[in-house]
Amino acid sequence: MQPTNRQFPRRYLTLVATVVICWQACSLFADEPADSESATTTQISYFRDVRPVFQRHCHGCHQPAKSGGEYVMTNFDRLLVGGESEEKAIVAGSVDESALIHLITPVDGEADMPKDAKPLSDAEIETITKWIAEGAPNDSPASTPRYDAEHPPEYVSPPVLTSLDFSPDGKYLAVSGYHEVLIYRTDDWQLESRLIGLSERIESAEFSPTGDQLAVTGGSPGRLGEVQLWNFAERALVYSRAVGYDTTYGASWSPDGKLLAFGCPDNTIRAISVESGEEVLFNGAHSNWVLDTVFSVKGDHLISVSRDRSMKLINVPTQRFVDNVTSITPGALKGGLNAVDRHPTKDEVLSGGADGTPRIYRIFREKARKIGDDFNLIRAFPVMPGRIFDVAFNKDGQRFVSGSSLNGAGQVSVFQAGDGKQVSKTPVADGGIYAVTYDPQNRWVAAGGFSGTVFIINPEDGSIVHEFITIPPPSN
Repeated sequence: MQPTNRQFPRRYLTLVATVVICWQACSLFADEPADSESATTTQISYFRDVRPVFQRHCHGCHQPAKSGGEYVMTNFDRLLVGGESEEKAIVAGSVDESALIHLITPVDGEADMPKDAKPLSDAEIETITKWIAEGAPNDSPASTPRYDAEHPPEYVSPPVLTSLDFSPDGKYLAVSGYHEVLIYRTDDWQLESRLIGLSERIESAEFSPTGDQLAVTGGSPGRLGEVQLWNFAERALVYSRAVGYDTTYGASWSPDGKLLAFGCPDNTIRAISVESGEEVLFNGAHSNWVLDTVFSVKGDHLISVSRDRSMKLINVPTQRFVDNVTSITPGALKGGLNAVDRHPTKDEVLSGGADGTPRIYRIFREKARKIGDDFNLIRAFPVMPGRIFDVAFNKDGQRFVSGSSLNGAGQVSVFQAGDGKQVSKTPVADGGIYAVTYDPQNRWVAAGGFSGTVFIINPEDGSIVHEFITIPPPSN
């Protein structure tokens, strides 16, 4: 049975650290020296030791969605055979005959692979070398599924929806799925394409300012964080970048489309160059998971929200923490912040979180900070039921939509940003709302969450004008 993905979004649950204690028992005898050949030696495991190295450094460029050099390393049989070169990548039992070893071994501090990146560490190369010398056995669990365009995920129930985004022209809606982003046409709400990648969980999928690219953050919980960049016109993966050992969140584009920011569960805010994929910003000002990010109007500052109950301002060129946008007084915010969005033309940001209150803040402080102040707050809006999980301005910034969840039910509310008036309210009985987005032409808002249903809502009166369940048809 395929995974159902029927759990609450992982970013909203308490992080549980699992400590695995490994030991090796050695039998020692009084009449046998400690260095006896009978001492146990540990064999290298492909699944436990080698695969994670490939996952961190190689899978981004050598996977079904983007097989650099026609070499796919996510499939074990293709990993051994190699790519366009006639040389076998891995020859079981023979290190010298394995082309992969020659490609990853540095010469004068540089290696052919990974391409345009730092060479693997000596310990990583030693692990791969030893595994090949031991016969390159595959100890992967037989039930581990592999997904690609030819073998897409098949669903037994709808996926929990954690991300929705309209393309800038309003023609498409990107919806988070399992191992993929589902692209729907907005003229008939039919599934148009499936962007299948490595990440089990898709936490955010965001169109670029021009709509020609799509950024995706997510990962495999407890194993891999990932950032994907897709050429949307060609529905093709440009690159994948491994980030840390857990899922990544809250992708946002700089206004000029040159930088891509995101948050991590290691409490860091990061940004990469869209062109190269190289990390250009790293900041650890938060003390808990960073769940969402957004750039300032000029793109020279980055705003982030976290489970640590704060919104922080980072200077992009220097990578330095500037200020807490929200009050730092204990108890000022009742719980963490889950979402942030910036006004289209002003340096004002909208946030929502555990206390259910949407708030708009000015980004830059106009008065000296005092203990207990909340000077940056412009307006707090009527409290929504439960926790707010997502917020989004409309194209002109006159209105915004907010989605919340409480006791298995959700609510979608549209507010006027200027005076705080609630324009419409849509209760959703079947499951909480975790993702909302505003159509760029102001025709609809889209909302989704635990039930896996996308609701297309009239923002004027809150009526549901269309809805569909995100279960792709089974593959032939």
